[in-house]
Amino acid sequence: MIVASPLSFNVPALSSMRSTRAHVVAEQIGFQNPDSERSRAEQAQQSGEFCYGLPGALPPVGNFDPFNLLQGKSFEEVRTWREAELAHCRVGMLAAAGFLVQEKFHPLFSGDGGTAIEQFDNLPPVMWALITIGIGACEALRISVGWSNPNEPDHVFQKLLPAYVPGDIGFDPLGLKPEDPEEFRTMQTKELQNGRLAMLAAFGFMIQEGVTGQTWGTALGRPDL
Repeated sequence: MIVASPLSFNVPALSSMRSTRAHVVAEQIGFQNPDSERSRAEQAQQSGEFCYGLPGALPPVGNFDPFNLLQGKSFEEVRTWREAELAHCRVGMLAAAGFLVQEKFHPLFSGDGGTAIEQFDNLPPVMWALITIGIGACEALRISVGWSNPNEPDHVFQKLLPAYVPGDIGFDPLGLKPEDPEEFRTMQTKELQNGRLAMLAAFGFMIQEGVTGQTWGTALGRPDL
């Protein structure tokens, strides 16, 4: 976030700028109307619909909440959880893909093979700094688009802006986002399902490497995969 004057810091102005930015981004890539989304959530709550009617519940798992974590949670809290879930889903998908290709493609490493959990520890110090800066930049962008300013009056920690749809920061370089709200909802569900599977897969890869000390291909007897 760029402040116009280094000698002054107007909190209300910054808050307004962030809120306006979120609305502009929403309009540019066709987000659903936030008021409509909230109204839909209220109707879902009254009808007892699972998770305030948010996408992501599919057979055979369906309304999966074995520990009743949603009990008594507000719509804002559930939206925040969905934002966190999507962030972890996307990291999980990248991680799972990374484990699959590491046998033959590892341009950031020494190229001598070995497990990913060992290769990452052997990165040169400059790479750790670059990775930290890169992650920080991505998180700063996500926060600036979707999260409320902690300096706002009566601020609630980890509160999303009303105009923000969890997971949508405006990044759609290939124009894959459907304009139809129902098609967009279907795509949201697909991303969640793939992301949840990827998180389990990445966790499985890490456990397998830690236990066997081998990459997945070597463990299966196919080191050339």
